[in-house]
Amino acid sequence: MASETVATNQAPASLNPSHPLQDRVAIVTGSSRGIGRAIALHLATLGARVVVNYTSNASQAELVATQINSINPNITNPRAITVQADVSEPTQIKSLFDVAEQTFNSPVHILVNSAAVSDPNRSSIATTSLEDFDKIFSVNTRGAFLCCKEAANRIKRGGGGRVILLSTSLVASLKPRSGSYTASKAAVEAMVKILAKELKGTRITANCVAPGAVATEMFFAGRSEDDVQRSIDECPMGRLGETQDVAPVVGFLATDASEWVNGQVIRVNGGYA
Repeated sequence: MASETVATNQAPASLNPSHPLQDRVAIVTGSSRGIGRAIALHLATLGARVVVNYTSNASQAELVATQINSINPNITNPRAITVQADVSEPTQIKSLFDVAEQTFNSPVHILVNSAAVSDPNRSSIATTSLEDFDKIFSVNTRGAFLCCKEAANRIKRGGGGRVILLSTSLVASLKPRSGSYTASKAAVEAMVKILAKELKGTRITANCVAPGAVATEMFFAGRSEDDVQRSIDECPMGRLGETQDVAPVVGFLATDASEWVNGQVIRVNGGYA
């Protein structure tokens, strides 16, 4: 009986072990740069067909898609496309899924929500403007909610369905001058744990990946050299994270190998928090 159970949980024989996401459709929001870009490229190496989402930087998004498509050129059936959509707008999120399904003639299997904004002023709670607070929560929290809502209704059920949200290790470390950003992501972590339970019976998993300090444009914005060095000194590994440190963790969560990981927050930070 035990051997029968193990056999039932194995990945389909048709999947190429070196391409565990072969032909599965993945939407990666905010993937024109930074961590999202690295995730989109990594999922493509695992065999996924990728929707590279962006809000305003079309040229950067096209570069990512071109890089993916150059791996295995096919003009008729590209491996990656770009789609502009603001994650805080429900009609645009619906359109994002519509285009993915129509282009690849398939339901969406994987949603990775990497789109986010930070507080470049790194203000204290006492000095954060309401305008900045609303913008941070609109993209980071409302955006995650809208992505989860659409994904819960449209991602493929019965195996292979994955919802992966990006959070931050600041939710664990609770550093000063990060109140609005950290709070916006703490809500995301609570949301994903509840979503995992609400998706009971679908075999769709929902998890968070929470990076620490990663050397991206968003991290460096508003930080002095001393601030950057402080982040390096606080990490037991003695360096900033790289986008390539995060992407493989997301890749694992996207594959069948991660099916027993559900409703979790995985902190990818070199021991920082």
